[in-house]
Amino acid sequence: MGMLMGLDTVLITNGEEERIEQNLFVLKKPGYCLYPLDMPIEVRKKKESEPSGSAVIRKMEWERNTTIIRYELVSLNTPN
Repeated sequence: MGMLMGLDTVLITNGEEERIEQNLFVLKKPGYCLYPLDMPIEVRKKKESEPSGSAVIRKMEWERNTTIIRYELVSLNTPN
């Protein structure tokens, strides 16, 4: 039996991220997702929204059909 897995290059939070400390967050996503580690990727609130910043994923775990991502927000796009 195979395992369904997706390869993602944009982190879409849907507003479900939890702040651990200052710029560190944890996000749980359903299913098994694979993201690049230790390099900046775009962060978006929704798939169709503009990028809200960029993050570096520091740790990723798979457990019980869930991907747990710990990331550091390295830049934030603010409207001026």
